[in-house]
Amino acid sequence: MRILVVDDDAMAGEMTGAVLEGLGHEVLLAEDGMDAVTQLNADDGIDMIISDMNMPMISGIELFRELREQGNTLPFILLTGDEPEGLLAHEPRLDACLLKDFGIEESLSLALAEVLVRRGQA
Repeated sequence: MRILVVDDDAMAGEMTGAVLEGLGHEVLLAEDGMDAVTQLNADDGIDMIISDMNMPMISGIELFRELREQGNTLPFILLTGDEPEGLLAHEPRLDACLLKDFGIEESLSLALAEVLVRRGQA
């Protein structure tokens, strides 16, 4: 699976990418929401988006909403330092919302599997 990781913190994006690559996925990195939109428009082979919540210009939730408005229905997982349940309650269309913490490797692996099963892709 080709996954676009969106994070304005290059090191955090690379760490998320390393977890995904360890799970056997191909990773593309975007430095912000605008870069993500550009890459999505240029590459129709992207299968999923994993985005940080707190970014300048366009937050992760704003990116999600903009993509849905444009008709993009790719699975979207939001990573946040805030309380994920509150964000999911506020935006229930998200495929998953995870706390960006020391357990991200395990929680991301589980969330990926759950999203794929829910969407009939596993």
